[in-house]
Amino acid sequence: MSPSEVFSLTNLAAMPMWLLMIFLPKWKVTRFLIDYKVIPILLSLVYAIYIFLAIQIGGGMDFGSLSSVMALFTEENSVLAGWVHYLAFDLLVGMWMLNQNKELKIHQLLMAPCLFATFMLGPIGFLAFMIIKTIKQNQK
Repeated sequence: MSPSEVFSLTNLAAMPMWLLMIFLPKWKVTRFLIDYKVIPILLSLVYAIYIFLAIQIGGGMDFGSLSSVMALFTEENSVLAGWVHYLAFDLLVGMWMLNQNKELKIHQLLMAPCLFATFMLGPIGFLAFMIIKTIKQNQK
């Protein structure tokens, strides 16, 4: 399977999970997938394969300078591994947010934009959630 095909498949694996988390966060199927981290585990397996391939092809990973990281991301397997890394960790952050919200009980109309922002912009969605969480906790 080519890296382009794997890229498409990993995106296809992540997208339905985000839709479930945004639109059906309390549905038993969504909760099962969150509780057992099914999609992030699958993405982690793909990541492990492609990071191994990237190391085999390109040698060691040097994160010591911006130019070293830029060079690392000129190799297709490294870029794919990096993308899958984003997919897995953004999903884990979204899942964590929903788990936190079991106790916080932030309305879904506020949670949905936080989740969408986490899906699209990672840390921005996390930041928005943390601001709302802090406000909610200070109201008690």
